[in-house]
Amino acid sequence: MNAPLAMTFTDPTSIVNALDIQEGDIVADFGCGAGFFSLEFAKRVGSEGKVYAFDILPSSLEAVTSGAKTMNLINVTPKRANLEKENGSGLSPESIDWVLLKDILLQNEKKDIILKEASRILKKGGHMLVMEWNAEDTLVGPDAGIRISPEDLTTLVTAIGLTVEKELPVGGYHYAFVIKK
Repeated sequence: MNAPLAMTFTDPTSIVNALDIQEGDIVADFGCGAGFFSLEFAKRVGSEGKVYAFDILPSSLEAVTSGAKTMNLINVTPKRANLEKENGSGLSPESIDWVLLKDILLQNEKKDIILKEASRILKKGGHMLVMEWNAEDTLVGPDAGIRISPEDLTTLVTAIGLTVEKELPVGGYHYAFVIKK
């Protein structure tokens, strides 16, 4: 028996498959953690594409490196970065097709700087997938007080000149927006 959508966590494979990712795309995963999404993006963009997996924790980057090696993915570049600093990724302006921000905004105070950095590196017409915990309190997940509501996220994104294209169903504990530059 499958769990109802409201009781499920995000599935990186189905989420990446729902996006218009092309072979050869270049992706930046902000706050990659253990790399579940980085590795899915790497499979999807193929050998001509590239995935930059950013995190501040060396243990996360080690997990990404190990996962990429195990899966024989040579197109993943783990990189330590403080994304709350201006130009924190170190990537060139307008060099990225997709930026993923999953559960990173709620963990940081300088949400605007992180979003501006994502926008800076996105190519014109590029996309961002922003996924955060639902605003209401749940039995699992972070305290409701630090979660960012869809309305607040929309305000932050539009303030820097980006457009929310659509909401993507990603499981009952999270919401996600596909955002276009």
